Amino acid sequence: MNLLLAFLALLIERLFGYPDRLLAAIGHPVMWIGRLIGLLDERWNRGIRSAGERRTAGMVALAVIVAVPLILASFVTDLLDGSIVGILILAFLCGTMIAQKSLEAHVAAVADALERGGLDEGRAAVSHIVGRDPETLDEAGVARAAIESLAENFSDGVVAPAFWLALLGLPGAVAYKAINTADSMVGHLTDQHRDFGWASARLDDLVNWPAARLTALLVVAAAKFVPDASPTEAWAAVQHDARNHRSPNAGWPEAAFAGALGLKLAGPRSYGGVTVEDHFMGSGRREATAADIRRALALYRMADTLLILLAGALAFLIWRW
Repeated sequence: MNLLLAFLALLIERLFGYPDRLLAAIGHPVMWIGRLIGLLDERWNRGIRSAGERRTAGMVALAVIVAVPLILASFVTDLLDGSIVGILILAFLCGTMIAQKSLEAHVAAVADALERGGLDEGRAAVSHIVGRDPETLDEAGVARAAIESLAENFSDGVVAPAFWLALLGLPGAVAYKAINTADSMVGHLTDQHRDFGWASARLDDLVNWPAARLTALLVVAAAKFVPDASPTEAWAAVQHDARNHRSPNAGWPEAAFAGALGLKLAGPRSYGGVTVEDHFMGSGRREATAADIRRALALYRMADTLLILLAGALAFLIWRW
């Protein structure tokens, strides 16, 4: 049942995304989770607290952030499970935890901006999808940042929620999304969040571990079907570079994309005026372009298609078994 939900959710979200009218009327479930995180951050992450108190408060906050949507998702699942209409509604709700369509749109917007308006517009577009300082990036840096964001968010925003959905249903996908959103909002090494966001960052590393490796495999396989992409180089980059990334998970999809496209991604980057040293992923060229973003998007679409087919095939095999 959960595999069928994952297949239907991926298919529905890929084709239709999240309706704009619904977004305008009620917002998005991830936005609701974000408001809860922001409220707890404001109320419990006080400047007067010691580092130990902040860390404890962050762990309690994380438990609330996961428990509230998890309980609601379990209730909705029990309410809708059992009929064809209920399963379809449930599949749509599951699809709100996945970001295939919006991810492609945001990354394509960076390529459009570079082609249309050059560096300034490219910097403005990429600032919506990365946390690094856009003013420090040249055109090649903007293109690399967009491709790196595509690689990492394919894992975090598509494969990981689909994985936990297939394993644990809507509650699993919602719990994952709550953890991932908490990490993106408070899991930073700033004075304000270093301790309060510690638990969110560590748990996010854990729940993203399987999806990051699966994403790399999907990208390697997809490279076989994409012109000018190399599955051999993708696999070599994964084996050689993925474990050297400063993140325990981001290096896997980034290395796969870098190798497949003949690029060298990651390396030193600037966040909030601070240069963060990191290993390079891949051994290709650094001079990425808008055309390389288009190639990365083609690779992403194929890898995403393979993910949908995998979910459908596994659901069919288990149903037959």
